[in-house]
Amino acid sequence: MLVTDFDYELPQELIAQHPMEPRDHSRLLVVDKKTGEIEHKHFYDLVNYLKPGDVLVFNDTRVIPARLHGTKDTGAHVEVFLLTRRDATDWEVLVRPGKKLQVGVKINFSDELSCEVIEHTDFGGRVVRFKYDGIFEEILDRLGETPLPPYITAPLEDKERYQTVYNRERGSAAAPTAGLHFTKELLQKIKEIGCEEVFVTLHVGLGTFRPVSEAKIEDHKMHKEFYTVSQEAADAVNKAKAEGRRIIAVGTTAVRTLEAAGADGQLHAGSSWTNIFIYPGYKFRLVDDLVTNFHLPQSTLLMLVSTLSTREIMLQTYKKAVEEKYRFFSFGDAMFITDLNK
Repeated sequence: MLVTDFDYELPQELIAQHPMEPRDHSRLLVVDKKTGEIEHKHFYDLVNYLKPGDVLVFNDTRVIPARLHGTKDTGAHVEVFLLTRRDATDWEVLVRPGKKLQVGVKINFSDELSCEVIEHTDFGGRVVRFKYDGIFEEILDRLGETPLPPYITAPLEDKERYQTVYNRERGSAAAPTAGLHFTKELLQKIKEIGCEEVFVTLHVGLGTFRPVSEAKIEDHKMHKEFYTVSQEAADAVNKAKAEGRRIIAVGTTAVRTLEAAGADGQLHAGSSWTNIFIYPGYKFRLVDDLVTNFHLPQSTLLMLVSTLSTREIMLQTYKKAVEEKYRFFSFGDAMFITDLNK
């Protein structure tokens, strides 16, 4: 299967530069995953497609201020982008300029924070070892910048708009953007319907947004990301599955967590790393339906949503979304991939 099989034309002006206000007033394209039938709604209309007993699974990760600006001993400016924490001092990171930051190079960020490059990674990044005076998270909050995707060039006035309203666990380099559409009021309405909310954690890293560089998608290797599933979450999902109730993932990161921790059809509690890559041919064990945003051409996320439906239906749906001028990517509109006739 070729990466180019998952391409589509997207006018630049449809890439959303600002979040919608209020959050739940973004548009919602509802698509039948079997027939391709489409309905055009707003996100607050999601409640009309839910029913008592549905389980919505959310990723409660919080984006950290992962971008740090520093200098080498020579005075040259460098950038360090935090991806994955290994332990109290060591992080996997992306660096710029890469060629200038080899093993042994020291980087200063302030009087209280510095690091040294200690090894290369297999994805072109580095592992750095931080030295700091105080509490690392507090220093990071002062010095770091909340990273936005490179296709968003407009400044973000309220940093919390790149966080979900239910975020709890610090650790992501990017937001689980399907969750950005939910307000506390909408979550309350969903509860009142009789739906169940379940929270899992996957810290979004390079695996989610790394481009596919190989021509054949089967040759692509996902970068591992860390996830946690509580016993409470596992019990709720397994009970619902046994009773034939719908499992609705909010976002592709929730999908990957459920499928990684539920490879045998039962969701298992615990923490681990996953590099699960979901593309057509994969059979879902736990996820029935999906709330998601519109994803980049030729991306692993477009491949994932195509797997829940079909490639043909998804590409036709994206074509229709472009025609109807939906807003795309992180601050864009949403889709609900479901079975409208069930």
